Amino acid sequence: MREPGTLLLQATDISIVFGGLRAVSDFNCELHAGELVGLIGPNGAGKTTVFNMLSGIYTPTEGEINFWDKNGRVHVASKKTPAQLNRIGIARTFQNIRLFNKLTVADNVRIALHSQRGIKPWDVLLRTPCFRRDELQMTAKVEELLRLFKIDNKKDEIAANLPYGEQRKLEIVRALAANPSILLLDEPAAGMNPQETDELMKLIAFIRKEFSLTILLIEHDMHLVMGICERLMVLDYGRIIANGTPDEIKSNPDVIKAYLGNEGGGEEASL
Repeated sequence: MREPGTLLLQATDISIVFGGLRAVSDFNCELHAGELVGLIGPNGAGKTTVFNMLSGIYTPTEGEINFWDKNGRVHVASKKTPAQLNRIGIARTFQNIRLFNKLTVADNVRIALHSQRGIKPWDVLLRTPCFRRDELQMTAKVEELLRLFKIDNKKDEIAANLPYGEQRKLEIVRALAANPSILLLDEPAAGMNPQETDELMKLIAFIRKEFSLTILLIEHDMHLVMGICERLMVLDYGRIIANGTPDEIKSNPDVIKAYLGNEGGGEEASL
C-alpha cells in the first residue's frame, strides 16, 4: 500500500470526441491513496465516459492519465489496455452488472485471479507440481474472499441465480480479486432498495478499510454519496463544474442549477 495521501492517479486535460460530439472536455482530477471520492452529475453528463477512459476502455482524444503503482512506478494509463491497467492496479465495476452468468460464483472470482498467476502454459498442460500448488492457492483465495463478503455458502451456485444485491456484491468481489490500488464503482446502488443501499454503504466503508483502497464512485443516490464520500467532483456537459466536500457541493449554486435548473426553492435539501 502507498502512504495515505500519496498521489496515485492524475488525469490532465483529458477530452474525448465521438464524431462531432465532444463528450468530455478538459477533465482534470487527482486521486490520492486512501481517498473515497464521488463523481456525480445529471444523466448524460459524461460520468461513465470518464470511467471508460480511466479504465482503458476508451483512449482520450487529448490529454494524459498517469497512474503510480504499488511500487511507486509511474505508468501512462491512457496508453494501456483494460487488461494491462487491471494487472497494475486499477479495477472497476459496471453500471449494468457484467458477471459470467452461466458460471458459478466461485468461478467468477477465479477468473479475476488469472492475471496474478505465475505459472507457464506447460505447467497447465503437464499438470506440474507448480500448477497444482497454484490451483490450491487460487481456491483458498477465492474461498477467503467469498467468506469475507459472507457469500461463501453460495460458491457453487450459478451467478445468474443470485438475488440482485448479491450479484452486485459478487461483481465487487471479482474486482477486488485483482488486488487493485484503485477501485472504480459505476453506480453500485443502481436498482437497490433503501435497505440494500444502507448495507452497500457499510460494505464500501469496509472494503476501503480492509483492502486499503482508493475508491472513486459514480452514484445518483445522494443519500449514499453524501453519507460516505469525503470529496465530490461534479460533471455537467462533460466539464467539471465543482470540486469539494459534500457540504460545499450541496450548497454550490452551479451544482444546484445543473441538477434543478434556474427555478425552485429547497435546492440544497434535494442534493
